[in-house]
Amino acid sequence: MSLDSNSQLKFSDHYNSKWMLENCKAVSTSTELDALYSRLISNKELVINVPHTIHLKGPIIPDFEADCLATEEHEHLVNALIASQTSLAEIVVSSSPFAQNLKKRLVVLQRIYHATSKQCHIPTVDITENFSSSDNVAWSTQDDNEPKSGNTVLVELGVETGLSLVFALLEQNWQQSVLIGVPSLCDSILSTAINVLVSLKPLSLANESKLTYLGVHALNRTFSFLKSICSSNSETHISARPLASELMITLAAQRGSLKYVLEWVELAVLSLSRLEGANKIRWSLFHDVISKMMKTAGFSALKTNTGADPQCDENGLVPSHLAAVYLLKQLHGLAEDYCLTHLQLLPSSTDSQQANPTPSRSSGISSTQSSVAMDTCDVYIWGSNSTHQLAEGTTERILTPKLSSNFRDSPVVEAGQFCTFLVSKEGYVTACGKGSYGRLGLGDSTNQPLPKKLTFPKDRAIKAISSSKGSDGHTLALSRNGEVFSWGDGDYGKLGHGNNSTQKFPKLIAGLSGIMVKQVSAGFRHSAAVTEDGDLYTWGEGDYGRLGHGDSASKNLPTKVKDLPPLDHVACGSSHTVAVSKDGKTIWSFGSGDAGKLGHGDTCRQYKPKVVDSLTGLVIQKVTCGCHFTLALTNTGQVYVWGSGSVIGCGSPDAIDAKPRLLEDLQTVRVIDIASGDNHCLALTYDNSVFAWGNNAMGQCGQGHSQSPVTRPKRVVGLTKVPIHQISAGTSHSLAWTAVPSDRRLMSLHKVYCVDIQEGTFNVLRSFLERYCQGFVEGAPPTPFTNNQDHEDFLLLCLRMLTVHFRIAQNSVTTSSTLGSQAKPLRNLLFKLVDMATPDHVQEAVCECLSEGTSLLLPSLGERLELLHSLLPQSPNAWNSLSKGQRMQLSMVLSSLQSDGHITVLLGLKQSRTPSLQYVPDLHLTELLMKIILRNLAYETESSLHNLEHDPDPGSVPTADVQPSDPTAPGAGPGSGDLSCPQLQQLLSSIHKHLFAYCTQADHEECERSRYEEVLSLIQCHLSLLLPLSCEVQVKLCLLCACISV
Repeated sequence: MSLDSNSQLKFSDHYNSKWMLENCKAVSTSTELDALYSRLISNKELVINVPHTIHLKGPIIPDFEADCLATEEHEHLVNALIASQTSLAEIVVSSSPFAQNLKKRLVVLQRIYHATSKQCHIPTVDITENFSSSDNVAWSTQDDNEPKSGNTVLVELGVETGLSLVFALLEQNWQQSVLIGVPSLCDSILSTAINVLVSLKPLSLANESKLTYLGVHALNRTFSFLKSICSSNSETHISARPLASELMITLAAQRGSLKYVLEWVELAVLSLSRLEGANKIRWSLFHDVISKMMKTAGFSALKTNTGADPQCDENGLVPSHLAAVYLLKQLHGLAEDYCLTHLQLLPSSTDSQQANPTPSRSSGISSTQSSVAMDTCDVYIWGSNSTHQLAEGTTERILTPKLSSNFRDSPVVEAGQFCTFLVSKEGYVTACGKGSYGRLGLGDSTNQPLPKKLTFPKDRAIKAISSSKGSDGHTLALSRNGEVFSWGDGDYGKLGHGNNSTQKFPKLIAGLSGIMVKQVSAGFRHSAAVTEDGDLYTWGEGDYGRLGHGDSASKNLPTKVKDLPPLDHVACGSSHTVAVSKDGKTIWSFGSGDAGKLGHGDTCRQYKPKVVDSLTGLVIQKVTCGCHFTLALTNTGQVYVWGSGSVIGCGSPDAIDAKPRLLEDLQTVRVIDIASGDNHCLALTYDNSVFAWGNNAMGQCGQGHSQSPVTRPKRVVGLTKVPIHQISAGTSHSLAWTAVPSDRRLMSLHKVYCVDIQEGTFNVLRSFLERYCQGFVEGAPPTPFTNNQDHEDFLLLCLRMLTVHFRIAQNSVTTSSTLGSQAKPLRNLLFKLVDMATPDHVQEAVCECLSEGTSLLLPSLGERLELLHSLLPQSPNAWNSLSKGQRMQLSMVLSSLQSDGHITVLLGLKQSRTPSLQYVPDLHLTELLMKIILRNLAYETESSLHNLEHDPDPGSVPTADVQPSDPTAPGAGPGSGDLSCPQLQQLLSSIHKHLFAYCTQADHEECERSRYEEVLSLIQCHLSLLLPLSCEVQVKLCLLCACISV
């Protein structure tokens, strides 16, 4: 696209994210076009030069009467006149309103295409390159695949043979007892086992990370053996079957996982045994077990809104399937309450009238916050212990995470500069490590080898700690009533007490008295605090403008930063500060711009807060700062980094990024927390994995060595199966612990008894649905249900449990890998249920389940494209042949392809790092898809014109502003009065946008030349179909308008 000489384009990449959101259709209306064009000019991306003077003087005309001209002279004169008139015509035409609007359209489209290309068409490395082979070697040392020693093999052999012998003896005794007609001795063994399990503390077998491999294996073998007894129809097990069932549910309660509870439910419901008493369970024992489960899960009693208790017979027994349904109702209630309290989402019940509240954005903070109360908390430590900051006795560095015995049961831990602080559940603080300048707050400057309690004024319970990672060490403490204390080195006034004195005991910052503070951050030589009202106060050294007051003056008292809207939190680095707005949509940085750590694209210092434009459009959950870098975590779990050195994680120790850049090596996981030390970083993912990168000279990256630096994020070894929920990075040591923080709306994938996001859970729920989805039309409910209402209730419970699991998984990971091999059968089953004759409540539950699980049920991109080809009608008349389930599935697939990331992968313009989106592009399939879409849209347009011709009443004809009431309704399609599938036009428009964006970028490397030619050929073929069709439609429309006007 060319511009006239009076205009000059100067596109700025930090506006790309905004231009990406613009729709190309906006250029079709003059109002939107003028607004976009004005934005280009106001952003100085389009510079309009002063137009040159137009010379209208034509060729000199000779006196034909006096002069006799030769033929050649006549021809030259005629050509000169034609050229002059042509030039004049071009000037007139180019200045016409039509030409001016056309130029505007071309410039705006070029800007949108430029943004699209820059944001979406940048190739990325394959996912297998995320981690080096050395990483895999490091991880394998923690896996079960590690070579076993001879002693371990012998012990395993003994356990295996011992279990097999015990099970064989039990079977033999049951058989003999039947033959001789006496009670089996094994029944008393099972009864004893039940009594032992009941007497144990709840969840004694729940934490498998603390059990040996043999212990877990023995539990699994025992559970499988009990399942075989419960599911057996042999008369040999008639007496053992109820006891085995009771032992199974008791054991499942002690293991705490929903998976094991559902396995018992499956046996209780699906068992087809007709033997008297074989399908019953003691209600007293079952009720006690369920009551303990509910209390352990945080409820004082059983839920009362689940219906009446099952009726017992004269022996106190109830049918197992009724007990199973009762249990499933209790678990479903637990799961819904878990969603309401942790995600603030609606329960899956369609009867609920509660409004859907907006999920709160968790407060990302640089100081370590208080956690929920819990009985135990494990703290893992690694890195430098040179001044006893890890409290491990010796001063040897620790290269892999080690469970600390001295930091145990500390729900809040903060790693500082060669020191560590711990906050108890009661709110008192202990410290250990280097004591110079009074940084420990213990009243002296001596090193402290073990945690020692600090003294605070009476009734001052502490909830948050922030300790400096550099300079000479100072610390801020935030009390539960919003007061701020400080101690340590007082240079530059960074303690906020009005002087530069060292403070060896915690001292209240009087300058913040009467102000409720919600978050604090200690930088190297300055400090900051955010109040409950969102005001920012800073104090300490003011060099480079790090305090944000417009100058370089230092402040020894907290001073409010002006001209900022309410803030959520702040982070202080070595000589710069970053603040985040209350809604997370804007972040400001100020101070030293060395190494680009402010994120403005340059190295200039900023004396006042300046918006980081490159993050516009993102919601920032948390920011942290180090010496020469800044990290930002978004609410979608992505990490952006800018600054210099190995800490920016791009593979080079000397790299510099002056603008925020997505940390691609963490793009395939969802990060929920970040932490930064002086020159190394930690990231915590949703599945409790910890990644580290940056300076590793003291082993602070936890890789089992001290080779430094680590230039890409690598998984910290030694934490496999450990439920890590919090992290902290000091100057040269790192901490990770298992307490769940109260400031983060964290939802675990595994909640005791009621939530278990794993393939096995989805497999059991799917088997329930498959077995009991039929029988509503016939009238006779399937065994073991005796009436249709019980049958319907059970099916609804299964669907709602599935919906809750989809909802929780949706808020953690959004790929079909979560469901594993269950994604496809679950997808097919749910869409099959849509077309089946089931009660209305079941239909509503199925639709809600599909709505919650859309992103999880979707297949990979390649399979998605194949599914789309199979579902899309090859002829327009075939729309009416699609069932409601097929329409819903088609709508789901089309909607999933609307995102720019999916379109670029589909066209082969970018490789995907997400496993579900990995796809070998086939432009032939894309061309075929575009033809099918175009054919359907053409038929739909012709049908609309046909309707308009026979019924010219505007109220009876759908317009561009009318949306389909229900595209999945039977009979919806071309000619029915509703759009057949509105996503078709949107998908085709998105494909057009990316194809044109790719081809309009001039600089394609030689290796991409063949791809460029393929894309260009695809565009030409498509336009050869589209343009004649558009002309035909325009002609018909003009004729129709003429007829209507007559």
